[in-house]
Amino acid sequence: MNNLNANYERILEVLRKISKEQLLAYQRRQPKLSDLELVSLSLTSEYMGIDSESNLFRQLPDIISSKINRSVYNRRRRKLANHIDAIRLKLATHFNEFEDYFIVDSMPLEVCKLSRSSRSRICKEATYVFPDKGYCASQSANYYGYKLHAICSVSGIFQSIDLSPASVHDVNYLKDIKAQISNCTLIGDRGYLSAEIQLNLFDTCNIKLNTPMRNNQNNYKKQPYIFRKSRKRIETLFSQLCDQFMIRRNYAKSFEGFKTRIISKITSLTVIQYINKFVFDRKINNIKISII
Repeated sequence: MNNLNANYERILEVLRKISKEQLLAYQRRQPKLSDLELVSLSLTSEYMGIDSESNLFRQLPDIISSKINRSVYNRRRRKLANHIDAIRLKLATHFNEFEDYFIVDSMPLEVCKLSRSSRSRICKEATYVFPDKGYCASQSANYYGYKLHAICSVSGIFQSIDLSPASVHDVNYLKDIKAQISNCTLIGDRGYLSAEIQLNLFDTCNIKLNTPMRNNQNNYKKQPYIFRKSRKRIETLFSQLCDQFMIRRNYAKSFEGFKTRIISKITSLTVIQYINKFVFDRKINNIKISII
């Protein structure tokens, strides 16, 4: 895992199979480091836990560092955020194309401590992307920042991701997924309990939303064991993002930088899963493992 150049070449080899070298439609001149090479470098740093760009550029071999400097890398990386997510979706298609069961959940992403929230300027360059105060039920704690909403397959591949201010309720995310998945069963926790949205999802795109019922509900029925067990898969993915990919560690000052970091970390996870499955034919969720 410590050989940055070898890991970079492996990830670049995978990305070249599914994407073109230049991802941005317009560039004034041909860059020395192609868009796909830059994306591969970004994903490699996330995989290796190199969260500081200064540290990354100290470790780069001369053949790469001579093609780009740190400030240009940072600007181009943010411009490529949507293309990085498109690459993630292409990789996920290899796993989820015929998937009938998905899991939905959310996790908190803290921008700064609550005590600093009133004077913090992080991610406040535009009103519509302001972070907010929210509550995490699983941790029984208030926090300031964003909420990561995600849908993954039962095997553990992220299909859909989104960011919202921390105060947005989980159930609102379900209103935005109709164009992304259909004809499947969606498994969630009690945070997604809503008869109105459950009926709407079924009528519009044939999504069967299955959530645990509250004990005091009429006609109470316990959620099947296989669904309760399957829900743990997305919790494990969130733990891996926090552990190896350090998704809760924030160095970004703007929302674009913050969003790019989150997308890069999740895409890097998906790339490693792809390499495990289609290159080495091993368990896809063994993330702390060599890819060379």
